[in-house]
Amino acid sequence: MASLPFENARHWISPNEGVGYDAPVSVFLTQDAYHQVVVHASSDLEYEVGGVLVGKWCMDSETTRQYIVVTASLPARFTQQGSVFLTFTQDSLVDIHTRIDEKYPEDAIVGWFHTHPRMGVFLSQYDNWLHNHFFPEPWQVALVIEPVTEVAGFFVRQADGLLDPDRYYGFYELIDNSGQSIVHWNNLQLESAVVTNKGVDHNE
Repeated sequence: MASLPFENARHWISPNEGVGYDAPVSVFLTQDAYHQVVVHASSDLEYEVGGVLVGKWCMDSETTRQYIVVTASLPARFTQQGSVFLTFTQDSLVDIHTRIDEKYPEDAIVGWFHTHPRMGVFLSQYDNWLHNHFFPEPWQVALVIEPVTEVAGFFVRQADGLLDPDRYYGFYELIDNSGQSIVHWNNLQLESAVVTNKGVDHNE
């Protein structure tokens, strides 16, 4: 059990969010992890690329709300890829787990990410299959990035365990000591209120 890390967090909201459409699992993303994901996503604008999100699964001690904190991302090597698909091979999975054991032994795989160059933010039937077979925990998420137009979103399982392939969510950006946001995904809007550990401050 822990407390939701609202202090120094900025909430980026997708067009799909609103009353009654909150994600069952909140995503908190460090700026280091965001930078790592963006760099890898922009490394190939023709073929899909991807990898895993590393961090911790937590539950708020007061509300019992589930959330994940993504502290790093690891690009998947040894993949099979094309302009409309990405496959994690057995070699890529072994490599990922080896790197996690070496660099992040206290962390877990909290989700995965991949790109959809020039295709938009959604989950294909194959993406859905891959998510259910390789990332089966109810709190594991899928991040889809369209690197050309710089849009992205997180897909989160609902209470019934299912994913809506067209409904993506935003996330909480964990601001570092600089106090400055670095998010530039064009389809997400910064919530007008600043969320702190004491509640919501509408005086930003």
